[in-house]
Amino acid sequence: MPSKRRSPWTTERPYPRTARLNELMREVLAEEIARLCDTDERFTLLTVTAVDADPDLRRAKVLFSSLTEASAAALEEVRVRLQAALGRQIRMKRTPQLAFAPDPAVAAGSRVEDILRSLDETGGGDGDGRDAQPGGGDHLGGG
Repeated sequence: MPSKRRSPWTTERPYPRTARLNELMREVLAEEIARLCDTDERFTLLTVTAVDADPDLRRAKVLFSSLTEASAAALEEVRVRLQAALGRQIRMKRTPQLAFAPDPAVAAGSRVEDILRSLDETGGGDGDGRDAQPGGGDHLGGG
């Protein structure tokens, strides 16, 4: 039966290696894109929200809060440069091939906000815990 005692030079990580690498890649790519903003205005409003790498690190999807067609084209132009930055700054066996996409969570959040705003505009939430009725009276018909 193996010993439960850990060696002093190994550390137990609270979350998986891929998750740590995803976060590290997000930080490196955000810094590199910030540097690119100085020379190309197509990168100015890009915010890296997440990186989702395959477990084998062959590919990684970089998610952005908003991604216009011009920004996507600019990212494709500098994709090799971004991959090289990852290779220089992160010690990995393999540098993943990057793909760029808008973050679906941001789109879903915007959709929820739009729904809540439309409910508020129609009087759907008057704050007293009762649903507002179209006729202006209460739901008991008392007027």
